[in-house]
Amino acid sequence: MRNRQTAILPYIFYTLSVLVFAGCSQQQTLRGVFGQQTPYEKYAAKLKDAKLDETALGKMWLEAGQHALQDSISITLPFKETGYFAAETPRALGYRIDAKRGQRLVVNLALKAAEQPAVFMDVFEAGPNTPNHVATTDSSAQRLIYEFTEDQEHILRVQPELLRSAQYTLTVTAEPTLAFPVAGKSSRNIASIWGDPRDAGARRHEGIDIFAKRGTPALASAAGTVRRVDTTPRGGKVVWLTDADRRQSLYYAHLDSQLVQEGQRVQPGDTLGLIGNTGNARTTSPHLHFGIYRYGQGATNPYPYVHQAANKAPAVTIDAELIGNWVRISPKAANIRLMPSTNSAVYQSLPRHTPLKVTGGTSSWYRVALPDGQEAYVASSVVEPASKAIKYEKLSLDMDLLDDATPKAAAKQSLPAGSSVAILGKYSAFELVRSANGELGWINQRLSLSLK
Repeated sequence: MRNRQTAILPYIFYTLSVLVFAGCSQQQTLRGVFGQQTPYEKYAAKLKDAKLDETALGKMWLEAGQHALQDSISITLPFKETGYFAAETPRALGYRIDAKRGQRLVVNLALKAAEQPAVFMDVFEAGPNTPNHVATTDSSAQRLIYEFTEDQEHILRVQPELLRSAQYTLTVTAEPTLAFPVAGKSSRNIASIWGDPRDAGARRHEGIDIFAKRGTPALASAAGTVRRVDTTPRGGKVVWLTDADRRQSLYYAHLDSQLVQEGQRVQPGDTLGLIGNTGNARTTSPHLHFGIYRYGQGATNPYPYVHQAANKAPAVTIDAELIGNWVRISPKAANIRLMPSTNSAVYQSLPRHTPLKVTGGTSSWYRVALPDGQEAYVASSVVEPASKAIKYEKLSLDMDLLDDATPKAAAKQSLPAGSSVAILGKYSAFELVRSANGELGWINQRLSLSLK
């Protein structure tokens, strides 16, 4: 099976090259054929048209894309990961993100490769059924930006084209969609938040209060049109700014003075007025009450719209030379987790010498594939390279060296009785071994072995 698959690789590579060339030279035709399809969907359609979806590699590529959506790994932003796409093993990355309305997702992908591959980056709203596609980028682009419109989990999928190898570094951050509304201040100056009780609990605070000295400029957080300049009993001197692009209105209250007129166009950073304590805030220190009202939906929490996180994505400190290679559990037992954090729930506890294939790393955590194919994270401090033998054994029977830890796996080579193998790790009924000629693979440890 493996020999047949290897034999058709040149055909697949040639066909893919033709398809890529056709995609460039017949852009108008493809636009008419594919309509509103995403670059990922267009590429998948090309594979099917060329019947490459009937090949083992083509099926693996399509299945990897679906698997990334179903078994995505939860991450906390900001996030940075380095890993490797191997040409011979189709793979897709899936990341589940707890998105907040008012945040902007920013994804940057850096690649190191002899020939830059096309990489498809797509964002989906996670739901109880099929994920809903909401954003994509051109396959040649290495940056994706998307504004979240709802408090809902989203999935980021990253997948390269077939038969291209590359080392990747993925950085995922969340930024506020609006500029901070008070000059020289930040979210650290917010003293009263969304939902705080007002009027002895009779109502809830529909905004945030940002404290500053009297006369500090209140700034436009978005480009828009001043819709209303008014004085009210509760808000005092107020300004309403229309943010038509996001279908919402921004509300500035308790101003000491208003410096704009109705109908005036403003840009982010323009001064709308000066901070004060007018209206029902006259007994408090000067501050800006800032609110956001979405068209047809009412008030929403402004905090995610203006909060700029101070922390940056942690540096990747794992041993990058181990990416693509095997490591094994070094203590008596160690936990692996679905998130790179000790706060994450334990996915499995693995015994000493369990082998894990390193597929990437973030901070001081390795992203690993278990022998059963499931991906998870393990702390770099509890694994060691699986390069030195645990022990050497002599086979008492003829055995197959398998490419996976399953009885139905394909045989990479036959090992005659009397062969000496280096045992590198153990998983379930299988051992990861290195044959005398340096080939790595799996043997069934239930078959009788005798110590050398």
